[in-house]
Amino acid sequence: MAANPVFLSIRSLGDLLRTRKVSPVEITQIFLNRLEEMGPRYNAVVTVTRDLALQQAKQAESEIGSGVYKGPLHGIPYGAKDLLATAGGIPTTWGAACFRNRCFDFDATVIRKLRDSGAILAAKLAMVELAGGMGYRQPNASFTGPGINPWDPTRWSGGSSSGPGSAVSAGLIPYAIGSETWGSILGPANHCGVTGLRPTYGRVSRYGAMTLCWTLDKLGPIGLTADDCGLILQGIAGSDPKDPTTLKRSFSYDSGMAARPFKLGIIRNVADGTSEPMRRNFEAAVLKLKEIATIDEVALSDLPYDEIARTILFAETSSAFEDFIASGETASLTAPEDQYTPYTRMVLSARDYIRALRLREIVNREIDAGMARFDALVGPSRPTCATKLDADFPSALRGAAKDTMGAIGNLSGLPAISVPSGFSAEGVPTGIQFMGRAYEENAIIAAARAYQSLTPWHLRHPPEVLSQVPPG
Repeated sequence: MAANPVFLSIRSLGDLLRTRKVSPVEITQIFLNRLEEMGPRYNAVVTVTRDLALQQAKQAESEIGSGVYKGPLHGIPYGAKDLLATAGGIPTTWGAACFRNRCFDFDATVIRKLRDSGAILAAKLAMVELAGGMGYRQPNASFTGPGINPWDPTRWSGGSSSGPGSAVSAGLIPYAIGSETWGSILGPANHCGVTGLRPTYGRVSRYGAMTLCWTLDKLGPIGLTADDCGLILQGIAGSDPKDPTTLKRSFSYDSGMAARPFKLGIIRNVADGTSEPMRRNFEAAVLKLKEIATIDEVALSDLPYDEIARTILFAETSSAFEDFIASGETASLTAPEDQYTPYTRMVLSARDYIRALRLREIVNREIDAGMARFDALVGPSRPTCATKLDADFPSALRGAAKDTMGAIGNLSGLPAISVPSGFSAEGVPTGIQFMGRAYEENAIIAAARAYQSLTPWHLRHPPEVLSQVPPG
């Protein structure tokens, strides 16, 4: 093989495949072996789809060999968070033991779109049970075990897209598809030192994905770089008659937008309450960004952003899982708190839910007006870096931490991208996020790409993993 594909960007892999310097079958074999051999080390994998992956790789090899090149994802393996339906006898478990053998007879729209682009499904990746919607507060909330961080095996990879975060960080797969309701893409990206993109609400079809919260759920990519995420988003975005919430507008990734100055905003006191490593590295990142951007402070009204988001999330989750909760099946869940917390959500009043929806409209108007003069708002990706596996994590969902940008971004359906911003003294990654106005993914990807062009953090990989990667 001309080059080792592990930790190559999608653009680099695509160029090698397009010019036939590497074979889709060869690189698929490499990543399948890594998923099978190393995936259990990180509790990152539910199902390795070896037979399907090799079948798709052979088809991609034949197509590329005959001059039919479908684009930058053609012939590249990926992993999907295990809340996306897959046909062909491949289980879709939602991270819960009671569903570990459940199979659907159809593919989620995202799976179909990636197949049509020539991408190769190599694995269904682990996740927090039921995407964390039952109230978990510690990493051991999945029947596959806690997501283990490749940078430090005593720490968590983040939730609920734990498998995608670990798998991309450890080089088990070039990229993955995750989901976010509140923090479930940006969190693992922050914890694992990779890049995660939460698209605008409705940008990507959720048909075939587990429903946690109808008005907050979003699907998006986790990769090594902002450029990776732009290429992936172009492949999965678009309207879908099977998901009426999808946008009636297309998305075309503009990779040239990084070559310009930016206007960035920082919400006043946005780093208050974050851990010392997150705050320190965010401040250093802002200094670096001043080389390419003007940065101004943004003052927002004193609204209960986190509380609004929690009320909507709890109300819609208890409705989406009403039958499951009422049946008593919560007793089969792994985390003890997931077995009883859902019942408390069932008593949330319609009055509180309607009040939260009305306040959401105020938030939408205010944040859109406040962001009008900026390409993006920047802030720490999460309140803390990766926590220990044996410790409760400070979750905004429980009110144990404050996450103003996460609450606003998910309430208003705004796109955001998290990229690595450095490391703690213990060698654990931190992240910075760029959040944009609705439909402005190109602007935030461009800003993130520009930041990555000035910093080395996205080029660093876990030392234990690198020691096992043969030189390319």
